[in-house]
Amino acid sequence: MLLDIELHYPYIRKSLRFHMATHRDSVENVVRTLRESLKSLGFEVHPLKIGWYNAVVSQAHHLQYSADTLAVVVLSTPSMFEKLFLPFLQRCSWKGIRDPIDQCVAQAVSTCVSEVPQTYPLEQHFPDQSLDIFHDYEMLPSRKPKFLAQTAAHVAGAARYYQQSDVQHPPWGDKKMFGVCIHPRLGGWFAIRALLVWKDVKVGEELQQVAPADCVSSQEARIELLERFNLCWQDWTYRDIIPTEDSYSPQQREYFITPPAQRGALLRQWGFVPEMVSEAQPAINKH
Repeated sequence: MLLDIELHYPYIRKSLRFHMATHRDSVENVVRTLRESLKSLGFEVHPLKIGWYNAVVSQAHHLQYSADTLAVVVLSTPSMFEKLFLPFLQRCSWKGIRDPIDQCVAQAVSTCVSEVPQTYPLEQHFPDQSLDIFHDYEMLPSRKPKFLAQTAAHVAGAARYYQQSDVQHPPWGDKKMFGVCIHPRLGGWFAIRALLVWKDVKVGEELQQVAPADCVSSQEARIELLERFNLCWQDWTYRDIIPTEDSYSPQQREYFITPPAQRGALLRQWGFVPEMVSEAQPAINKH
């Protein structure tokens, strides 16, 4: 039907092609603008279609959007701690904060998203667009995560999700071994922070799925990775399963290796939490 219209009305064909090109350019510009804005704060942005995600998760974890809906997964890199988190702590009021890192990331993502229309007028091409933001720490009433972060990173090509099924002859018998994502440049020195979904923005063939780099390719290395992650994750050696371009600074390591309930005391020791903020506000001491 569409082909018939194009053949008989060439001006409509030209208009359709212009619209498709404009739509494609709009999507690329929005993703690029968001990527550049968040990169300056120590994040990576990787686009995906919701259909890629829903194709590999169970029905219970499906995201209720059409398959061609545009989304991006946001990762934090090691530099985020110094570029964003420490400055956030310096200006933080501490009122009602439950977890400083979560609030810092949420605030940064929200701010960068709000600046996209100012840089590039999204509403000109997507007048009905609206955005849903899912953070890695958010749960549904059923206590299931709002999205499976490692799966999202994998289907977006950001980091490969290595699981027990990736080992041909697992030596663990019936023991459950949890999977872990490895980034091709950062190894395990990163975190998956959020999934952004433009629920009214649809993308077509202009967005092609790219498989994540298989940087832990041998069976022996995969076994070692899963054993490090499951049996001795506290020593963080799984993060160095491959050579990396960057890793957490000593101060960042100290913060994240500290149990969440004790991080408030650590921040007070570092001088970021005023003495007046004490046990009267225990929320900052909880994860």
